[in-house]
Amino acid sequence: MTSPDQQPPVDPNTLPDPEDITEADLPAPPPRPGTQTPRRFAGTDQQIKSALTMYKVCAWITGIMLLLLVFEMIFKYVPDPGLELYAGGTLVDGSANGLSLQPEDSVTGGFNISIAVLIAHGWLYVVYLVAAFRLWSLMRWEAMRLLLIAGGGVVPFLSFIVEKRVHRETLAELEAHPEALRRY
Repeated sequence: MTSPDQQPPVDPNTLPDPEDITEADLPAPPPRPGTQTPRRFAGTDQQIKSALTMYKVCAWITGIMLLLLVFEMIFKYVPDPGLELYAGGTLVDGSANGLSLQPEDSVTGGFNISIAVLIAHGWLYVVYLVAAFRLWSLMRWEAMRLLLIAGGGVVPFLSFIVEKRVHRETLAELEAHPEALRRY
């Protein structure tokens, strides 16, 4: 008599012929030990949500500045090549300038808005990259995702789309893996 822990011996006559067995007949292999690591984040819930908020603000500001940059480039190259947007100052003929498109270096004492938009977008994009890197490192995502997020700040309107998707996915991951958060 066999105990409940032991199985009865296998009758060799009931086994199929080994030549007739295909891979489709075999069960799925068990997972390899040590390959399935649990999901872990590099920060607390508060740190990740703070980084997500910073990323969201930076994405919107970068997106708006990129649209301003596109409009500035259109104004600079479409109507008459070489025009830049100036505020204030004096024109070459001596008249006062309010806000107008003028050829480069034709206004003295004025503020070149075109250059200001270029510089502001460049520095705000750097801040956007820092915010994206912080969120990426806290979430422990793969490197390709960082590259995709970084690309959101260089294509018009893409930063808004990427931000919405990253925001949704981050909150979903936090909700799906509450045990993965660090606790202090």
